[in-house]
Amino acid sequence: MKALLSSRPVLWFLFLFNLAVAAVAPFVVDGSQGVMTAVGMGVVSLGAGVSLVRDRGKKAAS
Repeated sequence: MKALLSSRPVLWFLFLFNLAVAAVAPFVVDGSQGVMTAVGMGVVSLGAGVSLVRDRGKKAAS
């Protein structure tokens, strides 16, 4: 499972999908639930983005 979640296509999907949901959630869902959804999805998106950047540095050094 770890190999699947750390593959580049899956990381790109997680980054882009969660970023899009985080941007739209406050407008679609009212109140604090929309804000918390945006925050949670934003955290997942940032984690995937950091993994993409970190992996890029490893592949360039190899």
